[in-house]
Amino acid sequence: MLDTYDFNNDVWLCHSFGGKCYNITAFQPAINVFKEIQTFLEANPSAVITVFLEDYTVAGSLPKVFNASGLMKYWFPVAKMPKSGGNWPLLKDMISQNERLLVFASKKAKEASEGIPFEWNYVVESQYGNEGMVEGKCPNRGESPAMDSKSQSLVLMNFFTTDPNPTGVCGNNSAPLVSMLKTCHDLSGNRWPNYIAVDYYMRSDGGGAPLATDVANGHLVCGCDNIAYCKGQLDIRNLRDTSAPTAVAAQGAGQGYEPRRRSQCGGGSASGLPVELLPRTDVPGSALPLVRALCFS
Repeated sequence: MLDTYDFNNDVWLCHSFGGKCYNITAFQPAINVFKEIQTFLEANPSAVITVFLEDYTVAGSLPKVFNASGLMKYWFPVAKMPKSGGNWPLLKDMISQNERLLVFASKKAKEASEGIPFEWNYVVESQYGNEGMVEGKCPNRGESPAMDSKSQSLVLMNFFTTDPNPTGVCGNNSAPLVSMLKTCHDLSGNRWPNYIAVDYYMRSDGGGAPLATDVANGHLVCGCDNIAYCKGQLDIRNLRDTSAPTAVAAQGAGQGYEPRRRSQCGGGSASGLPVELLPRTDVPGSALPLVRALCFS
């Protein structure tokens, strides 16, 4: 998640106000970070990255910096993105075609003029800041469609305070985070988040952001309460049943899988286990199995 502005005759990353970047709010030129992403994709040929841009640049600014960074060779084209909540391509197809970078931006007009997808044509996003951390509620961000809208295939859950709190975040990134994960699932048309955004993702009083992603991935990949239970349990039978609308194909039995009974998912607690399980590449993209916890600091 990056905020892009025109500044000093270039595109800069800023966390600013009023739609303008200032010396005091400027971070660094966007191309520096874009080149880091390019280096990572080059070194990790099976990785798929999503970038969300809160964009304040004028027309033509972003294409220049994307071209200069070398990222266009990995670009997932907007023409292939599913409309009206349709199914995404399989991850293995995105990887084999080297279309491993998804970029979403906040300016609707740029989808047609520059080929940069308008985020809320494809994603529902929960409210950020204190308003998005109220127990039992999962309101949508003002620009986003309603969380239960089925015209968008992907779900982004924000869970961080309005003002960063390096100490209080430890409590927030523990039980309340997992609780909100389940609340947003229930209020998002029974869909588990594909993206989880938090502050200081390495800090918690318990399992933290890694546990939250393990829980979401467990449900997304094999219908279990934790990704740890999916090891050896991935004999999923209906992953390729994408003929139904996304709301059914991705959610009819849980997000692209046939649900498992508790006895099939193992027992005990898997929180804190150092599990490294590569995502199945034959999972439809509408049920992306790798949920990222993003760091805002």
